[in-house]
Amino acid sequence: MPPRPPPRLVVQTHDAARQRARRRWLLMAWPASLLLAGAIAFWFGQSPVQIPLPRGNRALVRQLQAENEQLKQQVADLKRSQQVADVAMRSLQRSMAEREEQISGLRADLGFYSRLVGGDGQRQGLRIQEVRVQPVAQSNAWNVTLSLTQNMRRGDEIGGKVTITVEGLSDNQVQQLSWDALGDNAQKDGLPFKFRYFQQLHATFVLPAGFRPTRLRIHAAPDQGATADRAVAWNDALNGTITSTRGDSDAQP
Repeated sequence: MPPRPPPRLVVQTHDAARQRARRRWLLMAWPASLLLAGAIAFWFGQSPVQIPLPRGNRALVRQLQAENEQLKQQVADLKRSQQVADVAMRSLQRSMAEREEQISGLRADLGFYSRLVGGDGQRQGLRIQEVRVQPVAQSNAWNVTLSLTQNMRRGDEIGGKVTITVEGLSDNQVQQLSWDALGDNAQKDGLPFKFRYFQQLHATFVLPAGFRPTRLRIHAAPDQGATADRAVAWNDALNGTITSTRGDSDAQP
């Protein structure tokens, strides 16, 4: 007798309570699955994922890291070298400035002593050799230093007085302040001098407020003989340098 085929339709008893319980489990499992998925995503976002590399790629990465470290070291060495070079350059510039200042001073001294001993073989009379002004702190006063010379070949003692005139601007107008308005009453007629070879004079004068000096005019008048005149720009007087200008004159023997 041939076997009977299985039935195509299976009739089961409908269980409504079981279906309601299944729905409740599904409703509870769905939020839990969402929370679990969020936790997994957060964990992977905080912790980098280590992807294993093939052995050949690992060697390449190590080589690139080593070259990167070498380049960083070279950059650091170059920065240190540049810093050392900058310090050396600044030191060299300071040294050069000091040497130039020393050379300028030596040249000025050479000119002074050359004239003093009559290095050109000529007898020369009274000369205004140096003019220098320096400010007095927290005031409108200025200290002035004058050096007068005549060379040794002349050898005669000379005496007289020196007056100073300051030219400048006040209220955008050119003004001249004479020595009797600048100096004190004891020296209103001029700074007295008396020497055989050279002498340095010192004085202090006060400029009016708002007055901008531009030039000094020095007039040295000996008791006997020709006068000596010198005009010096204010900036040159601040530096202690003298440049010859038209109208300057030295006393002749």
